[in-house]
Amino acid sequence: MQLTWLDSNSWLIEMSNTRILLDPWLVGSLVFGNLKWLLEGKKKTSRPIPDNIDFILLSQGLEDHAHPPTLKVLDHNLPVVASVNAGKVCQDLGYTNITTLKHNESYIFNDKIQIDAIAGSPVGPGVIENGYILRDLVTGESIYYEPHGFHSPNLQKQESITTIITPLTNIKIPFLGPVIKGQETAVEVCRWLNPQYILSTAAGGDIDFDGLLVNLLKPDGTIERLRNLLKEANLFVNVIEPQPGEKIVITK
Repeated sequence: MQLTWLDSNSWLIEMSNTRILLDPWLVGSLVFGNLKWLLEGKKKTSRPIPDNIDFILLSQGLEDHAHPPTLKVLDHNLPVVASVNAGKVCQDLGYTNITTLKHNESYIFNDKIQIDAIAGSPVGPGVIENGYILRDLVTGESIYYEPHGFHSPNLQKQESITTIITPLTNIKIPFLGPVIKGQETAVEVCRWLNPQYILSTAAGGDIDFDGLLVNLLKPDGTIERLRNLLKEANLFVNVIEPQPGEKIVITK
């Protein structure tokens, strides 16, 4: 299994001879609701769009997961597996092969990869988007992905996972609390799923952000502190802080 972080929440996952493009933001800037004054992200380094993609996997309908400029330039005939909200974005853009998953629903791609939708991040009143468990039905390797660090207690019923991709540090808005959760929640999900590896997502990267929210978002915690928390909990997990564009080989 090979994992390549493409900045923000975007990943290229290669497992069972299948190339999966996860939550891609690959072209243009990142803006929420056309409100550039609120937040605008720009990539410092342009990277080519990965080729030979087998399917697109989308966890949320928000712009940093179902990024409209990126989805406009990708092949609209590619299969898409998505949350209900992300599926609507793709449908509006003219995609022709969309499978939407609600929480606790599953889909098997080409008899090779099982995708289980898990309750993930709250993004509005009564709206909870998807996390995913991907299982390679040939090798038994597996990934759990949740991009904001909101982990469903139902994960305690799951089998062990090879690799977790989730935030490892916190980002808070004063008086409102965390919008991205890592640190203690990362330790908790490691206790539940007993992974061999945990990789950070959503933070850092090769991106410049501007706008009102930049001054309000407060990072909290470090990767080194997380390693110490895991050690104190007697959890022996390989913590990986990926670099954009770097391919990471995961062995079970």
